[in-house]
Amino acid sequence: MTATVDVTDVPTAGRVSVARGYRFELVKMVSQWRVRLLVLVCWIAPALFVAAVSQQGSLPVDTLFGRWMHATAWAGPLVVLGFSGTWALPLLTSLVAGDAFASEDRLGTWRHLLVAVRSPRRIFAAKALASLTVIVLLVAGLAISSTVGGLVAIGNHPLIGLDGHLLTPADAAGKVLLAWVCVLAPTLALAAIGLLGSVALGRSPMGLLLPAIVALTMQLAQMLPIPVAVRLALPGYAFTAWSGLFTSPAQLGPLLVGIGVSLVWAVAATALAYRLFVRRDFTNLTDDGAGRRALTGGLLPLVVLLGVSIGVVTPATGATGSGIEQEKVQQSVATAFAHLYRLQTKQLNRPDVTEAQLKATAACTKGGDQVAAQGAGNDWRCVVTWHLPDVEAAGTAIYQLDVTPDGRYVADGDGPKEVNGFFLVRTPQGDAPNPLWQFDAKLELLSATPKE
Repeated sequence: MTATVDVTDVPTAGRVSVARGYRFELVKMVSQWRVRLLVLVCWIAPALFVAAVSQQGSLPVDTLFGRWMHATAWAGPLVVLGFSGTWALPLLTSLVAGDAFASEDRLGTWRHLLVAVRSPRRIFAAKALASLTVIVLLVAGLAISSTVGGLVAIGNHPLIGLDGHLLTPADAAGKVLLAWVCVLAPTLALAAIGLLGSVALGRSPMGLLLPAIVALTMQLAQMLPIPVAVRLALPGYAFTAWSGLFTSPAQLGPLLVGIGVSLVWAVAATALAYRLFVRRDFTNLTDDGAGRRALTGGLLPLVVLLGVSIGVVTPATGATGSGIEQEKVQQSVATAFAHLYRLQTKQLNRPDVTEAQLKATAACTKGGDQVAAQGAGNDWRCVVTWHLPDVEAAGTAIYQLDVTPDGRYVADGDGPKEVNGFFLVRTPQGDAPNPLWQFDAKLELLSATPKE
């Protein structure tokens, strides 16, 4: 008599859900000493840095909001944000997302993972979500740590914006939080590029370095006098566009364009990585996914995407040239001067005046009469004129401007001494930093020429 076995009695392995795979990948990722060290550094180092620098006599005045780190806690997280967008976040995305798939190639564990999960699609989703979680955790650590360090070391005081207007502590806190949220978009774009490099280049170290290389290339491009449309079409523009939140009114146009472009790049790069991954031949143990398809399926589509981004942004924004024009510079300098003059008046206990009473104007030239008054450069010179109530003679002050291609500029006072020629002013409470001596400001590259 032959025994028969009912196939329904044979135990079968259950399908591994994305949620279960995500938990497994997250535990596997945070168990690495490198990731643990990154989390520890991001949640501790910014607080120590802000607290230490705020107590120093020399401040990072070449960094946006660095000159106000003595005055308010809200300058610290913005200084850290500027550094993070340039260096920290590209490196973090490289170390996390850039190694998400390549680590399996180096360890030779793809067969075991596929046997356990039995779905490349679920493996990709789990690894992408785990990488996203760790990156968001690192960004949150940078923001929270730097804020706590500033509040403990300096205190919750008002912040001076990039057009000289004063932000209340509550307003400053909201804008600082929003600025950190905004940089998540370009961070996600770099993370998606890291996933693409990790899938397309396999165990090659270039996959790990790809987000950092892309970020460095975009930073170099932002330093060049390229057209506004090209500048906004780069996925890293939002790393600097957040500064537009700190003007009145806020410069939301460039920021929204930068965020939109970054999110499009994040989706496109993730889709490319997914397509390459699910089409990979895992039965060939010598194939790590690298090769000609890394070029045709990864790099070339991103180049095409850059061209499409430029082609869409240019007509949508109507932006042409550098966006830095004489009228914009004059209006910006006059507005910032009027706001800061009122702040200096308060320091000196003089009778308060309004911006309308001051009627501040600026006449700016660039490089003398031989150069057109437009574009970036450190050869801008502005003469500010203002009026005080019941005073017939008008006041004048001179500023030398260094305007960068992204619209940020530093105005350096060049006299008279009692107005902006010295970095300290003598107040009834003692010497204090002179707000008119040197200040940062921001031009909106997309706006039309302001009207008087």
